[in-house]
Amino acid sequence: MRPPEFWKAKDQIESRDAAVVLRALLTPVSWAYAAIAAHRARTTISRHAPVPVICIGNFTVGGAGKTPISRAIRAKLGPHAHTLSRGYGGRALGPLRVTSDMEAAEVGDEPLLHAADGAAWVARDRYAGALAAAQAGAHVIIMDDGFQNPALGKDLSIVAVDPAYGVGNGQVFPAGPLRERLADGLARADAIVMLHNTWSADTPDHPEWLTGFRKPVLHASISPTGEAPKGKLIAFAGLARPEKFFDTLEAVGADITDVVPFGDHHLFTEDDMRLLTQMAEEHGAQLITTEKDAARLSPDWRARVAVLPVAARFADEAALDALLAPVQSRITAAHGEA
Repeated sequence: MRPPEFWKAKDQIESRDAAVVLRALLTPVSWAYAAIAAHRARTTISRHAPVPVICIGNFTVGGAGKTPISRAIRAKLGPHAHTLSRGYGGRALGPLRVTSDMEAAEVGDEPLLHAADGAAWVARDRYAGALAAAQAGAHVIIMDDGFQNPALGKDLSIVAVDPAYGVGNGQVFPAGPLRERLADGLARADAIVMLHNTWSADTPDHPEWLTGFRKPVLHASISPTGEAPKGKLIAFAGLARPEKFFDTLEAVGADITDVVPFGDHHLFTEDDMRLLTQMAEEHGAQLITTEKDAARLSPDWRARVAVLPVAARFADEAALDALLAPVQSRITAAHGEA
C-alpha cells in the first residue's frame, strides 16, 4: 500500500480540495479507530518478560526506519540481544526462531535482516515470543514494531520518525497515517529518533507537533555501508516511501536511469522481475534494490540483483548510550555483560 496523498501535511499536498473531501468522509471512521486503540491500551494488562524489552515503534502506518534503528541498538547491546518481530507478511504464527535460510513468505522480510545479525524471533503473541527468547538465552529483547501493542510490557519505548514526513496530516487512520491519537503516543514514548534520509538544513530539529515533549529527541541518518555499483542502474523498492531509497542512491552518486516503486512489503512475482529485467536490458543497466526488498526475492533473483546496504548512524552516540544506560545496567547486574 502506498500512503494516499491526503495523509500528508497541508504544505505537502498537491490537490488540497480532494484532500479535504476525503478526510471529511473518513473522519468518523478515524474517531472509531482511535477510540478502539485507546480502549485497548487502557484495558489490556501488560505482562513483563523476565528480561528487559526495548521497543522500537512508530506513530504512523508504514515505514519510519524502525528496522535500521533496531539493528543499530542491537549492535550496542552485545551478542545476547535478541530481536522480536510480528513477522508481518509471513505465515508463521510463532514463536519461531528465524534462520537466514528461511523465506520472507514464512517469517516476513525484516526478521531475515535481524537473523543476519544474530538471534531473531517472530511471534504474533509478543509475550510468548519474549518468553521463548528469554528461555533461549536472551539478556535483552529488542522489539521491531509493537509500540501500539500493550500485551508485552516495555522497559524502554523509542519511536522512529521520518522528519521529512513527520506525522502527516496529524489524523488517525484512515483519515490520516496515525495509528492512534498523537497525544496518546507521545505520552508513552520514552524517546524519539528522527531518522533523516540525508542531513538537511531545511529540516527542523524540533517540529511544531513535538511542542511540549520533554523527553530525549535523538537524530540519526541512513548511511550506505557500501558503494553503489558503477554504471547505469534501474532501482526498485517496495517500501512505504520508496523514494527514500532512490534519494539515498542519488546522494551516493549512483547513475540512476529509472526507478520503479512498489507498495510496502510487495511480494515480487516472476512477472515483476521479468519486466524489471527487460527494462534493465533495454537501458544497458543493472537492477538494484534494498536489503529488505532483496529478502523477498527468490534465491535465484536475489543473486542477480545488486543491493545497497544501509545503517542508521546516530549524530550523538553519547546521547544514545545515556538513553540505553538503565537497560544496560540491568543486563550487567543480571549477567555481568550484555
